[in-house]
This record gives sequence, C-alpha cells and structure tokens, in this order.
Amino acid sequence: MKYAICNETFGDWPREKAFSFASECGYTGVEVAPFTLAPEVSAVSPALREQVRSEAEGAGLEIMGLHWLLAKTEGYHLTSSDGQTRKRTSTYLIELAKLCRDLGGEIMVFGSPPQRNREAGMSLESATDNAVDVLTAALPAIEDLGVTLALEPLSPKETDFLTTAAETVALIERLESVACRLHLDVKAMASETKSAADLIRQYASYLVHFHANDPNLQGPGFGDEDFAPIFAALRDVNYCGWMSVEVFDYEPGIERLVRESLSYMQGIVVQAG
Repeated sequence: MKYAICNETFGDWPREKAFSFASECGYTGVEVAPFTLAPEVSAVSPALREQVRSEAEGAGLEIMGLHWLLAKTEGYHLTSSDGQTRKRTSTYLIELAKLCRDLGGEIMVFGSPPQRNREAGMSLESATDNAVDVLTAALPAIEDLGVTLALEPLSPKETDFLTTAAETVALIERLESVACRLHLDVKAMASETKSAADLIRQYASYLVHFHANDPNLQGPGFGDEDFAPIFAALRDVNYCGWMSVEVFDYEPGIERLVRESLSYMQGIVVQAG
C-alpha cells in the first residue's frame, strides 16, 4: 500500500516543513489541493509548479495528484444549466490536469460538493446530462495528459449529486473513458446501505484512488470505524493505488493526526500478515 497525505492538513505550515514531516512519519506521497497554491490554476506559474514538485521530491515524496479541484473558485460548476458555465468548467478541468501533470501527479479527485450540487428544481436526469456535457468535453484532453479523473461519491449531507457509488459508476459507464474512474472515501461510504468493504469488492474494477478518514471527520484510528475489513477488501481486490489521509476535524492536532493516522493503518497491515 502506498500512503499519501492531503496537503491542506498542514494549514499554514511552510510547504517544506509539511513535506519533511510527512516523510519523517513514513508517507511517500502528497495530494495537493490547488487552492493551497493559488486562487486560480492560471496563477500557478511554471516556476511555482517546478518549485513545489522539487520541494516534494527533496523530501522523498511523490505528488500523486490533486483534490478539492473547484474549491474556493467562482464560475465553475459540474451540473450547471448554463452552457457557458459548463464550457468554462470543462476548460478549467483541462487546466487542472496540466497542473497535475506538471507536479508529477496522475490522479485528480472530483469532490467539490458546492460546485456539483443541483440547482433548485433540477432533476437528477438533467444534472447528469449536464455533467456528461462537461466531462465529455474535458476527458479526451485529460487522457492525453496522462491524468485520470476520479469521481467521488459523497454523502447526502454533503451534496445532492452522486451520493452513492452506484450512481457514480453509472455516470462513469456512460462516459466510456479510460480517464474517468472511481474514488472511494471512508467517511462518505458511511452513509451507504452497504459496508465499505462490500462497496470496495463490488466496484473494484472501477476503483483508482482511496481516501482514509473516519466518519467523525478525523483520521483513521481516531473514531469508531474499523479499518481491518477495509484493508482486507482492498487486499482481496489487489488494490495497489494510493491511500490518502484526508482530515476535516483537526482538534487532535496536526502532528498527532498525521503521525497516528499512518501508524494505525500500518499496524492493521502488520496484524493481517
């Protein structure tokens, strides 16, 4: 298993300090939220792209990709009824894929719940058609860049579009692109009727990336979620991608969350033999 940490976890820490600490804890990858670099992807200069990649590599880390793709941006939306907004969003996703490639990454996780929620009165069918329009326009270029867009089902508390793995896989199948696959998140899967382990086994052929966290919004091992069945399922389906720690509640403290989340997961792997 390859372990990464989402970079926004470190708050206002200098990047080099954050990368160094992640490496010291045993992570080998980092997942970048674009808003931590600049408000818009166009503002991430070639020099900054090279600098961030160099800082990560200097700490012994690989930038495996991006997440929170549309967070803290304006004018972009996956399911918008406005054709110009959809066109802008397609173009922006392509620009994000260029950033991902320049940083050395291969995965872009599409979560961004506010930028995919349905408009008032919009049917699920219309929202899906609009999303297909956006993604169909973007995916050929994303594929050419060697990047995979990983769609993330989120709980109904977070969004009203793509709230289950089944809905997300149905969209992936409709798109028919090798550059569009499935991302699973432990926190989000807690709202499903099936267990996380069952979902992993059911949709293994689509799975390209994974977020580790607890439904309490802290790190793995900080709540009641037992990760042993999750890791057993990932092992059973021969998952060899990244396991990225994504935390939303930092109350235990950054250093403890970063260090103990990884040690908890490593302990489960050791126990499983």
